[in-house]
Amino acid sequence: MAHPRIGLALGSGSARGLAHIGVLDALIEAGIRPDVVCGTSIGALVGAAYVAGRLDGLRDWAETATWRQVVRLMDVRLSRGGLIDGRQVVALLRGLGIDAPIESYDTRFAAVATDLASGREVWLQTGPILEAVRASIALPGIVSPAQIDGKWLVDGGLSNPVPVSVCRALGAEVIIAVNLNGDLVGRRFDKARTQAAPVAPSRVSTELFRRMLGQVSGTRLPDALAEPAAEIALDLPPGKSAAPGYLDVLANSLNIMQDHITRTRLAGEPPHVLLVPRLGNIGLLEFTRAHEAIAEGRHSVQHALPALKRYV
Repeated sequence: MAHPRIGLALGSGSARGLAHIGVLDALIEAGIRPDVVCGTSIGALVGAAYVAGRLDGLRDWAETATWRQVVRLMDVRLSRGGLIDGRQVVALLRGLGIDAPIESYDTRFAAVATDLASGREVWLQTGPILEAVRASIALPGIVSPAQIDGKWLVDGGLSNPVPVSVCRALGAEVIIAVNLNGDLVGRRFDKARTQAAPVAPSRVSTELFRRMLGQVSGTRLPDALAEPAAEIALDLPPGKSAAPGYLDVLANSLNIMQDHITRTRLAGEPPHVLLVPRLGNIGLLEFTRAHEAIAEGRHSVQHALPALKRYV
């Protein structure tokens, strides 16, 4: 019997999206190779690495990346509609060899973005794959919009966080979907967490805030002032109230929005198998926790193998 055409829908989720690497590793080890890959935001980035045959390179980078290497990707440009311009991310993709036209790859691929003017989802299926990924990861408030064919595009998570519908439209007969945000809403600001002692900001958030101030003032904030300033501006004020900081508010607001959109879309367009890695403890920019995310991605596939085997 001919095997069904398998589609893989990789959802949005910022640093949590490194779990997609573990999902793909585990699927391949189980003999399941997707024929169609569609991704939103970080899902588009990992999906592009897979179709380009560069998943090993991305995994090696993610598992060895230090906070300094992550910070280098954050090219702050406050005048371009986001904190981060995104050029360094494009350079990373090019350096990994993820840069050919989408139509040149054997595996069907689409990256989902959102038209900033109309709010409609845009399926990027042709042209340089790194440009499609750049548009799909343009998270509002963090990464500046990308312009393609005269349209300003932002993160696909605003319109289709888990692109099951795109896989189906591209000919997939069995669809495996990965929802990275299924366990986030309602947990980040629970009672136990708000009563706990405040934690210091990560090195990444501290350096990001330092660069933001540099853009505004034209000077670099001294080391002695950078961390206390970041504590006040980005995280929880030390020793005072447990009110959420800037990145917490932004991240959880996006989580709430995408959770509602995801539930609605999946109710009307259910996949055959839905994977929900448990990643609620990994923050928006915690890309240095790749080992944890990848391991959880693997675990979600192993847990779902009986269901997967029924279809493939």
